[in-house]
Amino acid sequence: MRKDNCIFCKIANGEIPSKTLYEDREFRVILDLAPATRGHALILPKEHADDLYDLPEDSAAKAMRLARKMGRIMEERLQCDGLNLVQNNKEAAGQTVRHFHLHLIPRYRDDGQNINWKPGKPSDEELEAVRELIAR
Repeated sequence: MRKDNCIFCKIANGEIPSKTLYEDREFRVILDLAPATRGHALILPKEHADDLYDLPEDSAAKAMRLARKMGRIMEERLQCDGLNLVQNNKEAAGQTVRHFHLHLIPRYRDDGQNINWKPGKPSDEELEAVRELIAR
């Protein structure tokens, strides 16, 4: 299913031009227009899913296989030193377009990007309480 008012549905399905790196029956991989680094790309499914929770399991698996394939190509051809995969779900996590997409961000030594987080310092009791909530 596609959403008529979704810009990523339109890009993924070729209705809006993009700098396409790869395309198959289910996905389009495009260069991000506001890249974090040289070669920053997005994996877009052609079928609409709001986020990871809405994406069918088989599509999620295919997106990861495609990320692996594209990451290897990027490393070889761009001579990058690493790769970040970033996937945001919902506004609180930084999702700005409500269409599942996976960022492939080539990393270069001293590229000035900081895609990290400040490590917390939970106690063993806090960790156990969270583990119990999730694992039960």
